[in-house]
Amino acid sequence: MNWDVVYENLGLYAQGAGLTIKLSVAALVMAFLISVPLAFARNSKRAWLRRSVMVFTTVFRGTPLLMQLFLVYFGLAQFELLRSSILWPWLSSPMFCALLVFVLNSGAYTTEIFAGGLRAIPKGEIEAAEAFGFSPLRAALKIYIPGMLTRALPLYGNEMIMMMHATSLASTVTLMEVTGVARNITLNYYIQLEPYVAAAIIYLALTAVLVVAVQVAEARYASYLDQRRG
Repeated sequence: MNWDVVYENLGLYAQGAGLTIKLSVAALVMAFLISVPLAFARNSKRAWLRRSVMVFTTVFRGTPLLMQLFLVYFGLAQFELLRSSILWPWLSSPMFCALLVFVLNSGAYTTEIFAGGLRAIPKGEIEAAEAFGFSPLRAALKIYIPGMLTRALPLYGNEMIMMMHATSLASTVTLMEVTGVARNITLNYYIQLEPYVAAAIIYLALTAVLVVAVQVAEARYASYLDQRRG
């Protein structure tokens, strides 16, 4: 066992962990912002809107994330129109492509999670909002979104963890997050076990922080649901 190599490269692991956190936070925040309106659209009475969102979520939930990443980063480069367009500086960036795919993939899963949370809101709460004359916007802010988030929190917590783990795929497009650092060390020092064990420990620590954060959020915001069931 050669742990000295890991110790010598702790700085690289710290940089990799920082990139993992940045990718995770950015992807989750942007995915959250697009999934809230899409969750409403997913439950819309307009069939064309509901089905359009269903197609989006089906495509991104029904295909491997790695394939999506390769199609965007490597596949789009095959089109001369894109290579000569103003979009190419972004589409040729591994960071942009990875983040774009992570946002769309997580957005698809989160949309379905939030749409289920909306469907779980009791009709009594909706009828009460209508009785008080709430506008659609006020009803969304006061009833639908809070009710959706509290009911979807356990599943959304799992999606946050899965998204953080999924950032390890960014190493396949040259980004040096935690897995990329471990892979580089194995190539440079010809050792296989220690670098990936160190990476696994980092992921485990980050996951533990996320789990605690979700549990605190559930205890604070969703505990009343258990009381009502009781």
